[in-house]
Amino acid sequence: MIMNMQINNFIKKNVVDNLEAYLCPEIRPIINKIPQDIKDDMEEIRLRITKPLMIYSNNKDYFVGTEGQLLLDYKDSYIVTKRNIENTLQFITDYSIYSVEEELKRGYITVQGGHRIGIVGKVLYDGKGIKTIKDFTGLNFRISREKKGVSSIILKYLINSKGGFMNTLIISPPQCGKTTLLRDIIRNLSNGIPNLKFNGAKIGVVDERSEIAACFQGTPQNDLGIRTDILDACPKAEGIMMLIRAMSPEIIATDEIGRAEDSMAIQEALLAGIKLITTVHGKSLEDILSRKVIGELVKEKIFERILVLSNIKGVGTIEKVIDGHTLKDLLNNSIRNKVVG
Repeated sequence: MIMNMQINNFIKKNVVDNLEAYLCPEIRPIINKIPQDIKDDMEEIRLRITKPLMIYSNNKDYFVGTEGQLLLDYKDSYIVTKRNIENTLQFITDYSIYSVEEELKRGYITVQGGHRIGIVGKVLYDGKGIKTIKDFTGLNFRISREKKGVSSIILKYLINSKGGFMNTLIISPPQCGKTTLLRDIIRNLSNGIPNLKFNGAKIGVVDERSEIAACFQGTPQNDLGIRTDILDACPKAEGIMMLIRAMSPEIIATDEIGRAEDSMAIQEALLAGIKLITTVHGKSLEDILSRKVIGELVKEKIFERILVLSNIKGVGTIEKVIDGHTLKDLLNNSIRNKVVG
């Protein structure tokens, strides 16, 4: 147990240090000098052409000075240049921007460790869709941290008295831990939950944005369990149908549903007797009910459990666990507002 804690602490402290290798030589030492306690909770590093170098940590934006100092006034911060962005992209792509053209079409590149780097610039569009991006103006390093065990306190709400998983929707504003929680739920469902008498289930994951499994060169960087099959970078609607036809999943997991075609695919999965867990951006159940596609699914009582997250007490604050049929909050007050992210 002590050894595992030491390993986890080592990994936590070295996540940003390992990511620094993808930064250009001018910015790398600046990020390296940032205090370790800030690095431990850092979520983003942002490079914008002719703008201040910024990071996001502990629910706050910070400007960064040339010595790694965190500033509230941008005037003394390091100003990112076009060369900084171009050189950083060379490190990200291993000096071959053409090797990642397919990822550029989606606006991000996934690197080793599961970190996702968002890219903006001039979009080249042809009759078939987005061709590529050039004249890059900004990069957003979104730092991935796998947090095992964060779903432990809410798993009992997702398994019924017969030991079956209940269709689940996770509602959360951006950067409030929904994908981290989803990932851990998937892993537990795949491996099995002995204390809840839940045997491991075959799970199909449609990872459209490469955030759940964070595959790098075909290898998942995050642990989604021993019975999990992953479709990486695949549109949700098409992916759900592919899994139904080919992989005989018992549960399908996706992130951020919302399109009409997603709803149709979900209906097909339910008709096939497959359970579902997914997420949606939102602040509350009332917010979701006002939306056309996801609101209709909730009103049809597709979801038996609805989890609501926020960052009131920190990223991954559990606000509610709602019964999808009665819309009553089932959450025990002893864990209300607990932070899982």
